[in-house]
Amino acid sequence: MFGEAIEETALRSAGEAMVEARDLQKTYAADGATVHALRGVDLRIPRGEMVAIMGPSGCGKTTLLNCLSGLDEFDEGEVFVGGESISGMSDRRRTRFRAERMGFVFQTYNLIPVLSGVENVELPLLVAGARPKEARGRAISALEMAGVPEQASKRPAEMSGGQQQRDTVARSLVNEPAIVWADEPTGALDSETSAEIMDLLVRLNREKGQTFVLVTHDISVARRGHRLVRMRDGLIESDEPGGEETRDD
Repeated sequence: MFGEAIEETALRSAGEAMVEARDLQKTYAADGATVHALRGVDLRIPRGEMVAIMGPSGCGKTTLLNCLSGLDEFDEGEVFVGGESISGMSDRRRTRFRAERMGFVFQTYNLIPVLSGVENVELPLLVAGARPKEARGRAISALEMAGVPEQASKRPAEMSGGQQQRDTVARSLVNEPAIVWADEPTGALDSETSAEIMDLLVRLNREKGQTFVLVTHDISVARRGHRLVRMRDGLIESDEPGGEETRDD
C-alpha cells in the first residue's frame, strides 16, 4: 500500500490553513526597469483544498506559486506553510522543508533522461536518506497509484507525454507531501490526456486529502478545483468557487 491516507479532509472543512500569504510583494529588474510581479497579495488556502490560479501572461501567477513554495525569495510580506514561516527559515531548512512536505509537478516533466521511470520516482527518497529497498517499494506503489506501473523500467524517451506526466505525478507524491504545487501540469498535453491527468489529480486530492495549488491557463482545468483565483497585474482580481466535482457532498 502507498502509505496511509493523509487525514486532512476534515481539517479543510474546519478551515485550518495549509498556506497563508500576507501582503506578499515581489519585484525584479527586467531590461533596466523594475517589474512589480506581486503587489501585496493576501491568500489563504485551507488544508485539503485544490486551488487553481489563472491570469494573463505576466500577471504574477507563477511568481506567486514560486514564492509560496519557497522556490523564490520575496521582498516583503509573510508566507506560512503548515503554520511555519517560509521567510524565517534558513536556505538549508527551507530546502529540507520542501523535500519533506511538498511535491512539485511541472509542464516540462523534469524527468532525468538516463533514469528509468521507477528510478526517477525513487530519487527524492534516496536523496532524503531512505534505504534503497524502501525507496524502491514506495516508488513502485506510487507508480501504481498514478496508473503507470508498466513504465517502471522505461526511460522518459520511451514514454508518451501523458505517461511522463504520470511518472512526474508519482514522483511528486512518493514522499507523501502535505501540499503539491503544479505549474501548468497539463500545458504540454492534448485535451484528452489533459483530462486524464486532471482526473488523476482530483482523485488523489479526494482520496489523500492533500492540498493542491495549480497554475493554469486552461479554464477547463481550473474549474476542476475547489476554488478559482484570478490574477492581474500582480494582484488577486477575484476568488470564486470552482467546479462541482471537487466539492464535498
